[in-house]
Amino acid sequence: MSGFDVVVVGGGLVGAACAFELAGEGAHVALCDAHHPGRATDAGAGILSPETLAWPEPPMLDLADLAGAHYRTLVQELADLGAPDPGYAVCGSLYLSLGDADAAHYAQTRGVALERHGDVVRDVSIDDARRRFPILGEVPAAFLNPRAARIDGRAVTAALEHGARLRGVVWRAGQVTSVDLDAGRARGVRVGDEAIASDAVVIAGGAWTRELAEPLGVRAGVRPFRGQIVHVALATQAGTAEWPILQSSSSYVVPWPEGRLAIGATFEDVGFDVRPTVGGIGGLLSDAVPVAPALADATFLEVRVGLRPVSDDLLPILGPVPGVEGLYLDTGHGPEGLLLGPFSGRLIARVVCGREPGFDLGPFSPARLA
Repeated sequence: MSGFDVVVVGGGLVGAACAFELAGEGAHVALCDAHHPGRATDAGAGILSPETLAWPEPPMLDLADLAGAHYRTLVQELADLGAPDPGYAVCGSLYLSLGDADAAHYAQTRGVALERHGDVVRDVSIDDARRRFPILGEVPAAFLNPRAARIDGRAVTAALEHGARLRGVVWRAGQVTSVDLDAGRARGVRVGDEAIASDAVVIAGGAWTRELAEPLGVRAGVRPFRGQIVHVALATQAGTAEWPILQSSSSYVVPWPEGRLAIGATFEDVGFDVRPTVGGIGGLLSDAVPVAPALADATFLEVRVGLRPVSDDLLPILGPVPGVEGLYLDTGHGPEGLLLGPFSGRLIARVVCGREPGFDLGPFSPARLA
């Protein structure tokens, strides 16, 4: 396996999207995927609601808005390629006030949402909210984002892999042990004893980015945060596919077809520990049941655990690595990986191929962490 233009390290959503976009730019691409237990892609709840992302700085909000819009074109692009269903559906979201405990957070989130997306986001009465989400309990206030969507992380990654393979991307299962350098330039990677040569390397390794970057003297600034998500099934299964997502300062509920709901999520700085815990599950349920009391009678299905890659300043890390020519990072998306991943893959693909990305990556540059 030699003579590639680019090797992408990591086969989760971000890596698959980057490989798909690179191949679309005409690059000859290999993707190396270790598929670690706890990969964030496999556990994400699937919320796509950039309009309700209350971030303090505009660059992140602008990135999220463009990422949400990108999904609407990407889904059609994948369908045109005959890819499997990515599980995308526009279902809307209700952002809930929980009372005095989160009054400041709710006011800030609502204020940012109305300021940036007042043409879409609007306040709703509790009766209207309950018509949309029939098992909603007593809450003081809510606003609606009808543009919000949900995505199945595993399904959209499979769809991107399908499209990438059609475009000629070579998939290689295995753990990348090192990035090969020659005179300060990335020249490929090693999977065990096998060398895979390339002109450029993109590390999209999620929570495992640091173990590849630090031996090169690159401070990637990424660490894993565990997210536990509980999946349950309601006894009454009719209509849940059309229900909106519930969001609040402390939890969320994502409805899926046939009565399935995902309740999340914890945010735990516990290293690479992928165990579901009693404390984590209990906390999620104790937050969710008062908001939707019928959840107390739901059937417990499973817990999914994902390790979110969180950077030191909580922003994604996107772009070329200073001092190592031909090496790029596409990582650090934190809890917004399913939202931001496909669009960041497109941006990095453009940069690697020498094109203008069409978006200012300066605030997300790896140089800021040097």
